[in-house]
Amino acid sequence: MELRPLYLPAFGAITTVALLLLLRAGQRLWSPTHTVRADLEQGHMAHALLQVGQVLGVFLISGSVVAGSVEGESLARDALWVAAHGLAALALLVLFGHLGVRVLLRARLAAEVERGNIAAGLAAGSHYLATGILLSRSLSGTDLSALGVALVFFVLAQLTLHLFVMLFRTLTAYDDAEEILGENLAAALSYAGVTVALSLIIGHAVEGSFVDWGTSLRGYALALLFALALYPVRQLFVQTLLLGARFSLRGGRLDQGIAAERNLGMGVLEAVSYLAAAFLVTRLG
Repeated sequence: MELRPLYLPAFGAITTVALLLLLRAGQRLWSPTHTVRADLEQGHMAHALLQVGQVLGVFLISGSVVAGSVEGESLARDALWVAAHGLAALALLVLFGHLGVRVLLRARLAAEVERGNIAAGLAAGSHYLATGILLSRSLSGTDLSALGVALVFFVLAQLTLHLFVMLFRTLTAYDDAEEILGENLAAALSYAGVTVALSLIIGHAVEGSFVDWGTSLRGYALALLFALALYPVRQLFVQTLLLGARFSLRGGRLDQGIAAERNLGMGVLEAVSYLAAAFLVTRLG
């Protein structure tokens, strides 16, 4: 059905505002000293970066939920499914963002964010953003069965993200978690870049209409092959081609620059290269 002019944008605006208000209410309830306004006004940059990841996640999921759930036949039906998917997505964003940080960067990260460790805040914020990207690519629909399938694929995408991040970070000769907990912003940039890039590739893999479990899972597995492109990006493109260093299968000049020298330029270059590669492979795939 063709939607009336401004119908979809109005739903998108209302949904975004409602989810942001719910996020703010939750912050006031569970962490009253750390709201978006308080952190920005007080210059608490570590927690502000975490907040930025959450807010970006809310914008991503609100747009996806509205685009995937609004049909235009009935205002009440559209509002029902947008509310159902929006509330589920917001709860999953907060829950899995929090769990992802604890699993991949150890339980000490929350205390480091509280202490003002900007590297820890950036890494934590990137996990919330990555979770928002996965939610925006998987959670939509207009019936319970579609919601159930979407939840299964979202959980699968989350597990895949965690696995790929852990595998990919074995390429570094340094301990990412220890460097980030030690306030190494270059390491945090590298970590955030690969986390968000992988979420873009995995999110692209999970997109599409559900046919049946066998067909959909095979398509998902094949699409994940594009994640392998991030390996040559790091070791060949950034380290050898751009930095002019000797090629190595693991570690090398890039690791030295980030871990020992804490070179922010190298951290930014690595992170941007991951993101550029993710945009490229998802566009071509």
